Parts: sequence; structure tokens; C-alpha cells
Amino acid sequence: MDIYKTKEKIISGTSYSEIYKEAYSVYKYIESHSKRKPYIRSKYFNNEKVFLNYFWEHLRSKSFRDRVRRLKYYLCALDLIKNSRNEPAITINPMKKSEILYRFVGTTKFNNTYYVQIKMDKKNQKFFMSVFPK
Repeated sequence: MDIYKTKEKIISGTSYSEIYKEAYSVYKYIESHSKRKPYIRSKYFNNEKVFLNYFWEHLRSKSFRDRVRRLKYYLCALDLIKNSRNEPAITINPMKKSEILYRFVGTTKFNNTYYVQIKMDKKNQKFFMSVFPK
């Protein structure tokens, strides 16, 4: 599994509201440029769409401490999804056999390692699920 080196920095801040505000503003910008569901195109998936709205639903199920930890890497994750051509770890979801999970590895500008998980359903739609540090 190759590691993607991003040029983005993690979002700075200590409180959830600071980090959420910056991450969600990036999401809103992307959402304003798409007609229906917000998405970005991924080079690894041959410029197919990766939908972003599932991430926010998944994030709400986490504790505040974990949300902060994950949201700090949001910009890095978007950059990885958009530009990485590196081979991810591919597994079948143990909860739903019809879903395939792709786990990419990346490092930030200052060598912090993080993981990005994308799921693909049986309709071949891809959803950005999660980002978390090592």
C-alpha cells in the first residue's frame, strides 16, 4: 500500500466549533457547485464521483472528542481523494457483503499519518465514509 503525501495542513484549532466551522465551509463550497449531492472526482477511480454527504452522517455518531480528531484531517482527506492514484487496501464490508471498502493512507505536510475510507455499494456509487489519524 502506497502512501500519498498531501500538500494540505491539518485544520488548526482546539475547540470543536472552530474546526467544524472551517471544515463545513469547505463542504458548503463544494455543495454549492454541485446540483444534487455534493461530490468530488477521484483520480484513482478514473474521475468518477465520490459523494461527501455520508461523512457528515457518520461523524454525528461519534463523540465530540473523536469528531475533533477526525475533522482536523478533512482538507487532507479531500486532497487525497481528489489527487491520489495510489493503490488502497481493499476489503469487503463484514456487516454488508455487497459493499467494498477502500482504505487509503496519506501523510500531511508535517508527516502526520492518516487513513481515508471510501465505500462502494452495489450500484458502484462511492461514498467518502471516514478520515482518522493513525
